[in-house]
Amino acid sequence: QVHLVESGGGLVQPGGSLRLSCAASGFPFSSYAMSWYRQAPGKERELVAVVLSSGSTNYADSVKGRFTISRDNAKNTVYLQMNSLKPEDTAVYYCNAGLLYNNYWGQGTQVTVSS
Repeated sequence: QVHLVESGGGLVQPGGSLRLSCAASGFPFSSYAMSWYRQAPGKERELVAVVLSSGSTNYADSVKGRFTISRDNAKNTVYLQMNSLKPEDTAVYYCNAGLLYNNYWGQGTQVTVSS
C-alpha cells in the first residue's frame, strides 16, 4: 500500500524558513519523480518543485532561489527547504510521486506565512 506522509508545516513569519519532509513507502521510491505542489485558498493546485530519479531539479519561477528540493533514496524521503518565505507562499503543500501512469499524493501540510 502506498503512503506519502508530509510533515514540517506550520506558522512562520515573513522572511523565515521551514523544511518540509515527505516520507514514502509502498513503491520503488528511487525510480519515481518526486514533486511538491501547493494550493492556496481559492486557487488551483500548482507545481512548486520537482526532483527526478536522476536528481535533476526544476522549480516554479515564484520560488527559484528561495526553495530547494532534495531527495534521500536511502530514507525514501523528499524534502523542501523553504527560505525567505513570503505571505504569498501560504498554502497547503502536497507531496507527489509520479512514474508513467502511476501518480500518488500525500494528504498535505499547511504552511502559513504571517506576522
